[in-house]
Amino acid sequence: MNNKDPMQKATKPDKMRRPKSPMPPMSSGQTVVRPDGCAASMNTPERPLHDYATEVSERTEIRRGVPLPMGTHEFGRGVNFAFFSRHASRVRLELFDHPEDATAARGIDLDLARNRTGDVWHVWIEGIRSGQLYGYRVDGPYQPKDGHRFNFNKLLLDPFATAISLVPNWDFGTALGYDTSEADRDLVCSKVNDTGAMPKCVFTHEHFCWQDDRPLRHPWSKTVLYEMHVRGFTIHPSSGVENPGTYRGLMEKIPYLKDLGVTAVELMPVYEFNENQVPVVNQQTGQPLRNYWGYDPVAFFAPKASYSSTGGLGQQKLEFKEMVRAFHEAGIEVILDVVFNHTAEGNELGPTLCFRGIDNAIFYTLADDKRYYKNYTGTGNTINANHPVVRDFILSALRYWVVEMHVDGFRFDLASILGRDGAGNLLSNPPLIERIAEDPILRGTKLIAEAWDAAGAYQVGNFSRGWAEWNGRYRDDVRRFWRGDDGMLGSFASRICGSADIYAGTGKCPGCSINFVTCHDGFTLHDLVSYHTKHNEANGENNHDGTDANFSENYGAEGETTDAGIEGLRKRQIKNFLLTLLIARGVPMLLGGDEFRRTQGGNNNAYCQDNETSWHDWSCLEQHQEIYRFTRGMIAFRRAHPILSQEHFYTDAEISWFNPHQGLPNWADPKENQFACLIHEDKQNALYLMFNAGADAVDFGLPPVLPGARWYLAVDTAREAPQDLFAAGEEPLWEDPQTYHLSPRSSAILLVRGTKV
Repeated sequence: MNNKDPMQKATKPDKMRRPKSPMPPMSSGQTVVRPDGCAASMNTPERPLHDYATEVSERTEIRRGVPLPMGTHEFGRGVNFAFFSRHASRVRLELFDHPEDATAARGIDLDLARNRTGDVWHVWIEGIRSGQLYGYRVDGPYQPKDGHRFNFNKLLLDPFATAISLVPNWDFGTALGYDTSEADRDLVCSKVNDTGAMPKCVFTHEHFCWQDDRPLRHPWSKTVLYEMHVRGFTIHPSSGVENPGTYRGLMEKIPYLKDLGVTAVELMPVYEFNENQVPVVNQQTGQPLRNYWGYDPVAFFAPKASYSSTGGLGQQKLEFKEMVRAFHEAGIEVILDVVFNHTAEGNELGPTLCFRGIDNAIFYTLADDKRYYKNYTGTGNTINANHPVVRDFILSALRYWVVEMHVDGFRFDLASILGRDGAGNLLSNPPLIERIAEDPILRGTKLIAEAWDAAGAYQVGNFSRGWAEWNGRYRDDVRRFWRGDDGMLGSFASRICGSADIYAGTGKCPGCSINFVTCHDGFTLHDLVSYHTKHNEANGENNHDGTDANFSENYGAEGETTDAGIEGLRKRQIKNFLLTLLIARGVPMLLGGDEFRRTQGGNNNAYCQDNETSWHDWSCLEQHQEIYRFTRGMIAFRRAHPILSQEHFYTDAEISWFNPHQGLPNWADPKENQFACLIHEDKQNALYLMFNAGADAVDFGLPPVLPGARWYLAVDTAREAPQDLFAAGEEPLWEDPQTYHLSPRSSAILLVRGTKV
């Protein structure tokens, strides 16, 4: 039996002291319980992150290494580096002392015979410490027409890097892998060395005390999502936090979110991206625009360095963990918005940062002319998600965020792309999507699909089992009903009942429907009732960007107004939307700031507006306290009436339908826009929901109730606060048992409560 250490040098015996039998490398996330009760990595260093520097010299012990696990992992008294590239002819690992260094402190050329197993290049280096900076150079054919774009002049990021050094003014220009001065452009390889301008990967290996943190696993029936941007939530001076725009700044606002009543935050992209990627300027101010949203990833394992208040050399990972732990202590889950459909490398004229220089033909879906990329994302490239190598990479990234970073789930941007094969065809049984849903680590997490893409796929209701979906039809139908569009009565009724017409046919339940009226992509709730059309001039594209299908209305004036009548109607409509969202079966999702009428000035595509257009102005909370109170109260109302959030579709015994005159609604009448429903909570208690999207008031007849039962008023969106919503147990008696007068464009909820005789 061969007891030879797999890390042993091939040229001479290993002189380092080590265990007699080889210890297999650990995968990320394996833990033991320390004496202090904290979960700690088995190879936890004794000193904190960056307490010392790595000393790498010509005398440093370097061994052949092992191919698994991928990325960087401590092994004995050194670190193993493992890196995939099938078509590379040469790989060099470079170590750096400082993030801005243009020259490596040490370069290690990996031997094709000794440092390669299959398609994985690997090396073990003695004495590497947490905080070590590194990157790769990869050589091979530069033949764009064959799909290969290797360029040894470009420093590349490790796809498995768990931190990336902070580069405040990162310029992609030097990372272009082709010669921009040549007429053939991307067909000619660049000789520019971009090392000094590139961020460096950071080896992170630090102890973190999770304090017995465990997944919260809130059921969908008790989940209220809150979509937010880490930086934008607290960067405005009005936020009042000590660490604005950071993970810690967000932690300072946890009491606010807990008081509001949300149970999960859905964070817009928090992995590394380049804020300076946007190549245009604000045509109104001349200021350069920034990649604010972050839907252009450069490193899928690395938390965003600029969102850290403590530093960008690995500290971002610790601060992110602190944030997750704090959210969990407050009973709030953390869901990440992830983008596995494309990268920041763009089309054939984009930069060479990572995948393109590692193995372009493997990681991307290429056109028939392999010089070009298939673009199902609208961003220039498409990740080849169902290639086995790429599939494993995506699964590894997701597991890392769950095991190592303790996140509770994911929202997948343009998730339909994950179901396309290498030729771009939609698969009937997409292996990656099914594998994620059945993965032993991921299966218990919240998986949310944006079930469409930019190439025409629309799979709402038909996405794979085990996934919830952003219900885009809920958004559109609810907007159109309250705007007063014809023919929306039946669709609106279906949306508040969990969208059985969309999900029941595929065996799904209401918990698969993520209901939303607004999200980051589009108008805020305030702007939805204040602007008839989009106003994206500041984005530098002559207002051509962003959707025109907003289904919005301004009710008499475009934008802000001092007209009391218009303002009153807008406020009522906001309440209608909030009520509809929070009484509907399915999972409600609020857009951050809608609870205090955050505005983007009519911009419905603020991806590049890292300024007051997008930032949360917390002075609005005081100005619009009535809407905040209503939102908070409706979340509490939903919680107090669990019949509204059951994970099955209503049965005929649970719900009855009425027109204002106590007959059945005429679902086929396109002009019908008023109806009510009686939802039975039990034998003595019920909810009576009335909706009037018309321009005229209407008297709703009240259905007969059991002897001794009484009507109580819970909500009326037409009333001024505090008479618009009453807390549980404080609902006033409604004296008229026959009729309820409902104002134009408003909704109301009465309670039926049995009385002991």
